[in-house]
Amino acid sequence: MRRPVALRLHAALATLALAAATGAFLVMPEEASAATGGATGYATQNGGTTGGAGGQTVRATTGTAIHAALCGRASSSTPITIEVEGTINHGNTSKVSGGSCSTADGVIELKQISNVTIVGVGSGAVFDQLGIHIRDSRNIIIQNVTVRNVKKSGSPTSNGGDAIGMESNVRNVWVDHVTLEASGGESEGYDGLFDMKDNTQYVTLSYSVLRNSGRGGLIGSSESDTSNGYVTFHHNMYENIDSRAPLLRGGIAHIYNNHYVSLNESGINSRAGARAKVDNNYFKDSKDVLGTFYTDAAGYWQVSGNIFDNVTWSAPGSENKPAGPDPQSNTTVSIPYSYSLDGAACVPDIVRQTAGANKGLRVSDGNCTPQTPSPTPTPTRTPTTSPTPTPTASNPTPGPSQPSGTNLSIGAGSDGSSKADGTSYGNVRDGNMSTYWSPAGSTGSVSIKWGSATTVSKINIREASGSAGAIGSWRVLNADTGAVLTTGSGAGVISFPRTSLQKITFEITGSSGTPRVAEFETYAG
Repeated sequence: MRRPVALRLHAALATLALAAATGAFLVMPEEASAATGGATGYATQNGGTTGGAGGQTVRATTGTAIHAALCGRASSSTPITIEVEGTINHGNTSKVSGGSCSTADGVIELKQISNVTIVGVGSGAVFDQLGIHIRDSRNIIIQNVTVRNVKKSGSPTSNGGDAIGMESNVRNVWVDHVTLEASGGESEGYDGLFDMKDNTQYVTLSYSVLRNSGRGGLIGSSESDTSNGYVTFHHNMYENIDSRAPLLRGGIAHIYNNHYVSLNESGINSRAGARAKVDNNYFKDSKDVLGTFYTDAAGYWQVSGNIFDNVTWSAPGSENKPAGPDPQSNTTVSIPYSYSLDGAACVPDIVRQTAGANKGLRVSDGNCTPQTPSPTPTPTRTPTTSPTPTPTASNPTPGPSQPSGTNLSIGAGSDGSSKADGTSYGNVRDGNMSTYWSPAGSTGSVSIKWGSATTVSKINIREASGSAGAIGSWRVLNADTGAVLTTGSGAGVISFPRTSLQKITFEITGSSGTPRVAEFETYAG
């Protein structure tokens, strides 16, 4: 860390938390309260994110009590809202056993569960040197808490050094009005503040503060971990961060109305085919705030409305490609949800008033004016047993049902990685179920391509007669950029956010027999 900054948390807690505990967002504990307002960004997609809405509400003042609340549910998917007050630390966080949970000592473990809200109330909730770990879970809300000084080395350690970490088939997480902070970088024992890896999708981080850390956070743990994506970052404050604000490896991110101050080495690092839509952010007193850094695996960005205030840029090299000093778009990203943009000039003030824990959950009205949301419960989500997912873009419903609209593959071109004897790439776009393409082995890819940009949001993979069920795991790629649009298993209808591209690839990464794709249909909607 170039500029370690002392943490200043307690001075304002008493007064600010009082506002947060009043009618601004909290109802009486015995009522089935939900987190205030509703999810935003990509967390609204894939069925939405409602957390524990409609379920029981309990109060917890220790980490053990949080685990006990999870373990006391009827099932791992029974909705629950856990209101947290006080300091959660190693001394009061123990493993609790039960059929509806899988917990561990020294970390808040949200593992193989669904439909949970954790919200700070009363005089505030501080997770001190203790991380929150989300694994194999879905439909999670974390709101109005502080997580600080989580270490991966030294003593004590928790959650691999991540303040909030998500991994292994996580879906639909909304993290809102939180403060995530460290007291140094990797050499001092800390890792990331907000990390996502191993197939984590549909996440929003909003109105939060990330500060005093070597690493802000990442999407993807390595250049090969590109199954993550569809993440929104908005109205957050990144302050005194060395790098990873965030680091993107593959996937799509929407980054708007954030305030960045003192990014010491690099900021938004888009690489390995990632695509970032970067709108109306304010960057101040920082270096290399956008680009591809520390790799030759290129990433992409679409920029508009940003302000670069005293930002310096490095000279480009083989493994450093700054977007500046005059950042220009090199891709386009289609956003599937509605949102309102504050003007970049007012972002510092609006973020100062709204971002972080114990701010009364204030939000922007989209016109640079903060407001306190009403305590309107979000709709009840029909529980689903985790980790078995409901049909989604990444786990489609197999079957012969036809999407509506025109099959855009008819009349298009096609190619692929390999083909078995007697098969053809063109067979997947001829409208004939009796012809097909097979890879030369058990895995391979086939693509549909057009002469100009074409908008696609849905494909239908139809297996030839006698081969149903042979297709195992797969990825759908934007072949123009290499970005992963979605992943899953089994043939059928597959949906993903609307994307404009000239070539789309269906890549079979696992199979239980000889894959035979009779038709690779593509649709605009």
